[in-house]
Amino acid sequence: MVLAVVLVLAQAGPGAWPSGRPRECGDRADRGGNVWERAKSPELRRYCDLVASASSKLAGITATAQTALDAANEADRVLPGHAAPRILEGRALAALGRYGEALTALSDGQSRDPRALADPLALLAWARALARTGRTKEAGDAYRALLPRASALSSADRVRSEIEAALVAMARGAGGLDEAAAALREAVREGQDEAQAVAVLALALALDRRGDPDEALALLSERARGDPRDTMATPRAKDLLAVAPAEAHALSALALESTDRTGARDEWQRALDDDPSGVWAGQARAHLASLASRQTGTGAGRR
Repeated sequence: MVLAVVLVLAQAGPGAWPSGRPRECGDRADRGGNVWERAKSPELRRYCDLVASASSKLAGITATAQTALDAANEADRVLPGHAAPRILEGRALAALGRYGEALTALSDGQSRDPRALADPLALLAWARALARTGRTKEAGDAYRALLPRASALSSADRVRSEIEAALVAMARGAGGLDEAAAALREAVREGQDEAQAVAVLALALALDRRGDPDEALALLSERARGDPRDTMATPRAKDLLAVAPAEAHALSALALESTDRTGARDEWQRALDDDPSGVWAGQARAHLASLASRQTGTGAGRR
């Protein structure tokens, strides 16, 4: 399914319906076909109003996902068989954290119209739902299809997509590090507040894993502020890291090494305990060994 989505996205042109209203509703500025059909058909008129309502309720930071879901469900009942309601249902379900159901709805919408997931917001919901349900490889494919289209997203969603794409790429191991670093450099440049702080920590981790520890240290010295564990505890950081929650301890650990060796050791140990056979378990062990070799006989704490 993901491969089919990627192929469709590669072929989708600017006329694909997700760039505006669905084709069955036409354009409000259009004086032809569908406008007159809407005037003649109460069902179509009601359907288009519900689709527009659901879409508007999913826009921006004040999204009302449950209300959008209700409107999309009603639109599908009023005029069954179209892709738009199912895509909007999927986006709303993803916003509500119901990721398994979101995948079902988005897949069904794409089966009704192969171009349906060309909408960057729909594709972001698809990628996040794949990642949150453990389908990491497919999520990586979806994020790779999304990032070239991310300029159509809001700044917050664009940074979110870059950070999440990078975390998913790093889960592949060394082969995903260049991809992760490129996405994270954009997130550092564009991000604000907690999102930028997470991007800085994640980029440093990717650089360290790639064999560039000096660049990682320089980045942390220049851009990291405060205790990274405080950043990891914020709702925004937790949301961004939900696609790879085991990385939270590694992000904190690397940043703590120059200021709090005991804290860094504890965070590396937690990272290792969370995923003892994971692709980056060797990195955690190497850092623990390095910290142990630097530890003085006094049992250093914050320093």
